[in-house]
Amino acid sequence: MDLVQLNVLAPLTLTRLIACDMVQRGEGKILNLASIVSKTPAPDFAVYAASKAFILSFSQALSVELEGTGVTVTALLPGRTDTDFFFKAHMDDSKEYQEHSLANPAEVARDGYEALIKGESRIVSGAQTKMMMGMLNAKPDQANAETMYESMQPTDKPFSQWRKHTEHDASLRERELIGTENGDLVR
Repeated sequence: MDLVQLNVLAPLTLTRLIACDMVQRGEGKILNLASIVSKTPAPDFAVYAASKAFILSFSQALSVELEGTGVTVTALLPGRTDTDFFFKAHMDDSKEYQEHSLANPAEVARDGYEALIKGESRIVSGAQTKMMMGMLNAKPDQANAETMYESMQPTDKPFSQWRKHTEHDASLRERELIGTENGDLVR
């Protein structure tokens, strides 16, 4: 329920609060964070993927609804990114995290910003993610779900070879605070 609050209700509410004023002004830009998993069923990750599918669908529909108003809506679809996401999701042992390269968060943010400024309705961030998107589009949902399920399983790599933390400084600082501030998730 917390994930739905964060990924569905919060963006929906915030968009509702700002979009009307933007339309009245005749200008504005909205950037919503979707994900590559918004395009596929993701067993063991079902609520997250479904919440990101909502963001993608909502953003693209709103983009069309607001055409001609001076307001644009952009959906950013990153793939695996070097943040502390997998740790917080308790998936840091997954093949998805341990066996694949991760995008640089600054590059993902730059892609989103540039697409927002250009008024693009959607941006898939990074060459690897674009290739993944092509593969997702080429296969039926059932096959994609099976592939996602497999990638969410624990890695076979020895623990000594695991990625233990993000290389992203802001995420490292945030992890240091997990469990030490009121309201943070304690692992």
